[in-house]
Amino acid sequence: MSFGPRPWQQAHWDWRAATNFICGGTGSGLIMVLAAAWLDSSEARALLLAGAALVGIGLTGVWLEIGRPLRALHVYFNPRTSWMSREALASLPLFGFVLLAAATGAHAWTLCAALSALAFLYCHGRILHAAKGIPAWREPWVTPLILITGLAEGAGLLLAASAGFSAVAAPTLTVFAGLALARILVWRGYRARLSRHCDRRALAPLDAAGGTLWWTGTVLPLAALIFAQFAPAAAAPLAALGGLAALGAGWSLKYALVTRAAFNQGFSLPVLPVRGAR
Repeated sequence: MSFGPRPWQQAHWDWRAATNFICGGTGSGLIMVLAAAWLDSSEARALLLAGAALVGIGLTGVWLEIGRPLRALHVYFNPRTSWMSREALASLPLFGFVLLAAATGAHAWTLCAALSALAFLYCHGRILHAAKGIPAWREPWVTPLILITGLAEGAGLLLAASAGFSAVAAPTLTVFAGLALARILVWRGYRARLSRHCDRRALAPLDAAGGTLWWTGTVLPLAALIFAQFAPAAAAPLAALGGLAALGAGWSLKYALVTRAAFNQGFSLPVLPVRGAR
């Protein structure tokens, strides 16, 4: 059913739109975590460029999804009312600051890029929240969920990359563990509120993704980090495993949220017109 009184699943946003939330969230989260870690090395500059590239991939997915790709520049025309326009505008300084940070190595440009990435990621959450016809999106907790998920994914990617470059710094492990725990707490708050007004067909894929978020995105990474403390020789592979597991669980959650849990609320007619009655 695509129209009627019962909730139906929207079909306008598919995997291409989900790519924006997946890649854009990870890329912007990576940039923010790099700025907070205060890293200054050629590897950190490469990761900054990788974060910007992920944001670009996400925006390309949106460009492929729109009906008239040649009119994509129109997205910049309505920033007063459209969070999608604000997202597009936030991406412009993000790319510029990342290029300056990678070229000069100045941490000030990295901080500017992180602020732009924060604005970009915040717009992600508000885009979903603005879709009032879809209960799983209009829930106010969806914005902090998108924010913390992007940060956790960025920390997971940094952890996996750091394990490949050199020894993982203790602050990176602490930040990653804290973000993974914060993400699961925000998810539980978001899911608890959905029980009041969301269709069970939308809750089913969210519950499956939530299980993945708990076991693969939280328990497995934290267990890997704990085991790494007792096996220094395997610390790097375990850290990489934990980071990639947290990253994949976040991607699974956002894909389910954007595509499979996007059931419209439907409509109801509690009062029907009767011929001859006032």
